[in-house]
Amino acid sequence: MSTEVDTGTERMLARVEGGIGWMTYNSPARLNALSMDMQRAVPRILDAFQAMPDVRVVVVSGAGGRAFVSGADISEFGEKRTSVEARAEYDRVAAEAGRAWGRVDKPVIAMIAGYCIGGGLLTALQADLRIAAEGSQFGVPAAKLGLGYGYGGVEKLMALVGPAWAAEILFSARRLADHEALRIGLVNRVVPVETLEEHVTDLAAMMAANAPLTIKACKAAIREVLRDPDRRDLATVEALVEACFRSEDYREGQQAFLEKRPPQFKGR
Repeated sequence: MSTEVDTGTERMLARVEGGIGWMTYNSPARLNALSMDMQRAVPRILDAFQAMPDVRVVVVSGAGGRAFVSGADISEFGEKRTSVEARAEYDRVAAEAGRAWGRVDKPVIAMIAGYCIGGGLLTALQADLRIAAEGSQFGVPAAKLGLGYGYGGVEKLMALVGPAWAAEILFSARRLADHEALRIGLVNRVVPVETLEEHVTDLAAMMAANAPLTIKACKAAIREVLRDPDRRDLATVEALVEACFRSEDYREGQQAFLEKRPPQFKGR
């Protein structure tokens, strides 16, 4: 059974099915170019998924099969990214979307088919892992457009692929093929396009069947490892780990192991 989530715009789709929250950028005629109304919808969708106990995993995708997200909607730049005031509003909306990604303590998978460029690559970097279809392309064209690429995007890219590859991606503004993205660790794996959704759904279902509190603690720890040492909140991570040991799920995991059956985790 699938439950639709109101996104506030037809350019974004969201549904919950089988413990998975699906968020889809839905402007295939424009290769899912990232518009302001899409950005405004992101917090609405992600906060809804975060509040739903039945949602164990979030999958992010692009409609149409030709693009995940092909980049920012350049047609909006003249009106919405030129004057100081307009750029401030654009940056505010983008920053709120970024904060919404940071509030999600559930696994996020980016399901990538086709172009994953500029703002699309930054969107994919918000996910915990990225599964790409064969033929997908990746890149950051900021240097060809003359626009500034913010610190947050550079930080995320460099944390994933290292400074040398981040420099090449940003300075050259060239596109990387699927095999190159896989080799440098930009994506976790590349699969045939016809099996992409099946592969991602199976992986998401595997995660959804695991203990939510354990995954939450692990995701928090991964985030803290990526912070500067003097900014790490290790106390929160330790509290989340302790919550696992005090949970009903911990007892259920032991019992299921002894009884040689799949565990039924409740997230408490």
